[in-house]
Formats: sequence, C-alpha cells, structure tokens
Amino acid sequence: MVSMKQDIHPLLRVLNEQQRAAVTTPTGPVLVLAGPGSGKTRVLTHRIAWMLSEMHVSPWQVLAVTFTNKAAREMNHRLGTMLGDTSARAMMLGTFHATCARILRREGETLGLSPNYLIFDTDDQLTVMKQVVADLGLDDKKYRPHNLLNAISSAKNELILPADYPVRTYHDEIVARAYVRYQQTLRKNDGLDFDDLLMETARMLQTNPTVVRQYRDRFQHILVDEFQDTNIAQYVILKQLAAEHHSLYVVADEDQSIYSWRGADYRNIVRLREDFPELLEFLLEENYRSTQVILDGAQAIIAQNSDRTPKHLFTEKKGGQPISLNEAYDEQEEADFVADETTRLLRNGHKHGDIAVMYRTNAQSRALEESFIRHNIPYRLIGATRFYSRKEIKDVLGYVRLAHNPDDDVSFARVINVPPRGIGARTISAVAAAAQRAGGSLYAGMLALIQAGGQGGRTERALSAFAAMVAQWVVLRQELSVAGLIDRVVADTDYETFIRDGSDQGESRWENVLALRAVVAEAPDISLTDFLTDVALVADVDELSEEVDAVTLLTLHSAKGLEYPVVFLTGLEEGLLPHSRSIESAVEVAEERRLLYVGMTRAERRLYLTYAFRRSWRGFRDSEPSAPSRFLEDLPDAVLKQPRDRGRQATKTSWTPSWRAAPKRAEAPVRVELQYRTGQRVAHAFYGEGMVLGSELEGRQEMVTVLFGNGIGVKKLLSSMAPMEPLPQH
Repeated sequence: MVSMKQDIHPLLRVLNEQQRAAVTTPTGPVLVLAGPGSGKTRVLTHRIAWMLSEMHVSPWQVLAVTFTNKAAREMNHRLGTMLGDTSARAMMLGTFHATCARILRREGETLGLSPNYLIFDTDDQLTVMKQVVADLGLDDKKYRPHNLLNAISSAKNELILPADYPVRTYHDEIVARAYVRYQQTLRKNDGLDFDDLLMETARMLQTNPTVVRQYRDRFQHILVDEFQDTNIAQYVILKQLAAEHHSLYVVADEDQSIYSWRGADYRNIVRLREDFPELLEFLLEENYRSTQVILDGAQAIIAQNSDRTPKHLFTEKKGGQPISLNEAYDEQEEADFVADETTRLLRNGHKHGDIAVMYRTNAQSRALEESFIRHNIPYRLIGATRFYSRKEIKDVLGYVRLAHNPDDDVSFARVINVPPRGIGARTISAVAAAAQRAGGSLYAGMLALIQAGGQGGRTERALSAFAAMVAQWVVLRQELSVAGLIDRVVADTDYETFIRDGSDQGESRWENVLALRAVVAEAPDISLTDFLTDVALVADVDELSEEVDAVTLLTLHSAKGLEYPVVFLTGLEEGLLPHSRSIESAVEVAEERRLLYVGMTRAERRLYLTYAFRRSWRGFRDSEPSAPSRFLEDLPDAVLKQPRDRGRQATKTSWTPSWRAAPKRAEAPVRVELQYRTGQRVAHAFYGEGMVLGSELEGRQEMVTVLFGNGIGVKKLLSSMAPMEPLPQH
C-alpha cells in the first residue's frame, strides 16, 4: 500500500481511494455506481488515460460514449490536457446519437441508407407527422401528432419495426398506420430521426455479421457515462459490441434515472449483471459538491425507494446551512419569496450566475419570470426556444439542407416562398400534385411543373428562378466551405433585406444569422454533412452559456449534470411533485422521488424548498388548495431551518403558514361537495373524452375515476389538479 502522496502515480494523485480502485481495475466488465458530485467524469477520463498510458491500449481501440455534447467536450478537453490532442482525437468520443450517426454514414448502405442522409430534428419530425395525420385523414385533435410521435419513439427504443408494431386496440392500429407512413416519408426524404440512429445501428449490428465483426475488432474497450439513462436499443448496441472482449466500463447511478419517458430504463443495470456475471462493481460515495446537510436531506428522500444500491454519501464539507423550507400562500407569493431571497443573496456577495430556480413543469416559470422582472433581476430561461429552432436559423438551414439534398421535402416546403417570391398556396399544391403523379419529391414535382408549363408568366418565372438557385447551390456545395455556402444562399435570397425590417426584433434575428455564420467559421474544414449532423444533435444543455451572469430558471429534468452554489426547488406539492400523472403508479412515483433527489443534489451550499397553499392550475384563474408533497415528510428535522415569518397581505390574514413544529391552527370543518357523478361524460385537456366511473373524497380532495377512450383506459385524477369539463349527456 502506498504510504506517501508523492509516491502515487501522477494520474492517481488527484483521486480518492474509491476512485483509484475504479480507475486501475483490470479490463473486463465494470460497473461504477457513482453518487451525485462524486467525480464520475474525473474517473472516466482518468480510466481512459490509465488504459492508454499504463495498459498500452491504442486510442483507436477506445469508444467512449456520453449523453450530452457538453460532457463529450469536457472529457475531450481533459484528455487532451492529460495525453495530448493526438491521442484524444484518435478515440471515438461522443454522444450515443453522434456515434451511431458516424457509424451509419460509413455502413448505412447495408441498410439501404445514403451516406448523405439527413437527421430530422424535433421540429422536422413534427412537421412530417402533421402531414402523415393529414394524409391518413385523421382528426389531429383526437390523434395529436406529438402523441403519435411519442408512441413511435417508444417502439423504436424497444427495437419494434413498423411491421411488428403490436395492435391490441383501435388506437394501436392508428399508431401502426402512422408509423408505417412516417417511416416511408422519412426514407423518401433520405432522412432519419433521432431514434432511427439508435434503432438502425442496433439492427445492423444484430443482422450483419461483417459489420459487427469490424466494430468489435476496432472497439476493444467501451466506456459509457450515465448508463442508467440507456434504453433497450442502446443496451443492445453495447452488448453487441462487447459480446466477445467484455471490456465494458460503465458509470451509473440508479438514483439519478429520471428519463423513463424518453425510453431510459435503469433496469439495464440488472441486465448488465445478468449478461456479464463476472462484472466488478465499485461505489463512489465521497461527494465534492454539496454540504453534508444537503446530502443528509437528499439521502433521506431517496432512501425510501426500493430497487437501488444503498450509498452513504459523505463530504469533507461538514455541516452547512440548514435546508430552508418555505410555505407560500400561492404561486405569486412563492415567486416573490424567491425573488426577495435572491436579492438578499446578491447583496451578500453572491453572483446572479450562482443561483438556479428549478420546477417540475415549464408552466411554473411564468410567475417566477414576472416576479424577477418586477425585481429587476436578470435571468435566463432554459427550455425556451432553442437557438437552432428559431425561425431565422431554421430558414437559413432549410436552404443549406436543400443544397445538401434537393429532395428534402420538409426544407423545400419551408423555404419555397421565404422570402415571399410569388409562389402561393395554389402553386405549392400544384407542385405537390405533380410530385405525387411522378412518385418523386416536391423538388422533382416543381421541375416537372416547370417543364409542362401553363402556370402563368409570373409564377413560372418564380419557380424557374427558385429551381435555378437550388441547382446552383448543389454545385457550389462541392466548391465552397459551409460558411461560404451560407453567405451565398443569404445573398441569393436577399434574406438580410427580408429579415431586417427596421425593428429591434428584426435586428435581433439578423444577429442570430450572423451568430450561425460565426459558429461555422470556427470550423472552416467541417463538411456540410458533418455540420448538418452536429446541428441536429445539439441539445438545450449544450447551448447553455456559462458566461452569462444571470439567474437560471429551468425544469428539474434539465438540471441533470449541472450544479449551483444556491438552488431553489419550487412547487413541491402533490400533483406537481409527484406529478398528477404519476401518483397512481408506484414505479412512476419512485421516479418522481429520484427527480427531487437530482434537484436537491445540484445545490452546493444553500438549498431552498418551497410549496404553495393554493396554486392556479392549467390556466384556470381560480386557484385550488394544494397539499405539500409527500416527499417532504421524509426530511429529518435536523436538516431543516424553520421558515421565516415574512408577513401576509391583509387579504390573506385568514391563512397562516405551518410546518411541523409550528402550532396547529384551529379550523372550522369545511364541507366539500363532489363535483362529478358516476356515469357523467367529461372532457380532459390531455386524455380527451371519458366517462366517470366513480368519485370519492380523499381527505379534502376529490378523487375521480374516469374511463377514457382511444386505448387510454382508466385513470384516477384529483379534481383540483386535473379539472375536467362536463359534457352533454346523450
């Protein structure tokens, strides 16, 4: 055993004992269970460095997979510093989707894919599905495109092809039909969506012995971050690649699995143990982020979950400020408390960027934003319109995508009359009809229409001019850099004149176009295909600038991987956290508990928990009584600070905040009338129409059991959390 720090290998000096053991373990299947803030990125990067420097592994043989581009960049930077840029560049290091995209560029022809296929982002997918719904003659209010996309995404994550989609109900039949048409439309446009990148790679590795042999021989050592967030498709990819050498090194934490709605399955950890019985496991329990008080509170919350590996998080940051638990009258008072406390923290030396405010749903940001504006507190909202989703950026990218692939119908439809060039809806319909007759793309339909003539002088000239522009861009894409191509399409379309309309908004939009140009200029040698791939795979968290000094507002699902000196967790009420859609499922409630745990462990020094006595819901003006989240009952008294008495407005003097040690107030019994009756027909904003099977009181809340159609089935809903509109009886 090494007794002196200076005798330890340089790569290991910055690591604790648990980390060193995980870094230096022999090759083979390894599971590192890493608590929040325990230095998992450091362990992964040092493991790679150790393998290359001490185990003499070639960088070419290493595949390292992360879940965000930001994490990949951080690892690449650290490895470049430790090993030199040459070794870092020789590895394949990136997100699952980016890695699969690169493999499919090289091998996709075995699946009938073009090497220049396009990746359809979220907006593109929705555009395609809206057209599918229209083509199938479906009611888009009853069969919402977004819901159909979610069902198809779930199928792809489980490697279910369109022909194999299980049909048990009429709703399933609709999804199956939409799935078939959706995939046909993607292929017609030479495109894949995000889920296709995983599914097609997994399918190729399962069915093509030549390809799987090639990549097994190349990737002799595979390392995976955030393994608990993998889905079935991702697990199959890893299992196929590691099937012979078994050198699979994964870092995970079941307690931070919060993305089941994206297909993530923390039970992949169980599958890993079953498929690799020689698996070695290591625990990382020393936390470098939070105070012990925050850790004690978070561990008390998560300890109530089963099916997890117990961890005992500890830190050298002993003690710390107690967790502040605060009850507000309503969401406005809650937001004002957050703003007031933020102002106090700023006066006491904190920076705006030190502070984050987190919540369960995006709708909760409204009251917070309004209060921050009133208090003149700068903030940034994560989850607002992404840079690459802004209209002006989508327009320019639409032109560039047409230069890359003129048969991209989504981009064609977007830009054919942007800026306006006299090509109206009637002409576009004629183009679509010509395309359908020819069985080709909209671009091919336009060329056929031009050749046939008869559209009228002005329209024909406009179509011909547009066709000539696109044809020229297709030629120039081989000669110009991506930045040069952007310059050319902006000039040819006179997009600057169109967008700079003299307003501040117009100037801001033009600045966004220039920002896009600047991003491309930073990588002058990037190919058009790689640029479009990178753009499609950018996530919200990857666009989060660390240079802006502003308070961050974000959902709990967006908080993963982030940390702040001060964190406010707001809206800790039944129906919000746990969410009303989760309260009838023990599995989903357990994930809601993990979501709170993730939020709490983002805090470094100060943690505030807030909930409201009343809260407006789903846009209804009148607020409804709320109950504190059941999770708060698990907090030990030792970690809590008594809430401050902030004073109440005169209109609220009938209500007094209370929590545990506060004296209970005497209240007159309140008579609660049931709003719904058995057999009543109702309409729900999310589930659609249904029939009430029963209604009963749970405490002072009405619980309604409703049978919904379209394959949704029976749901139990709190009337205060999910109001429904009564429908006329037949």
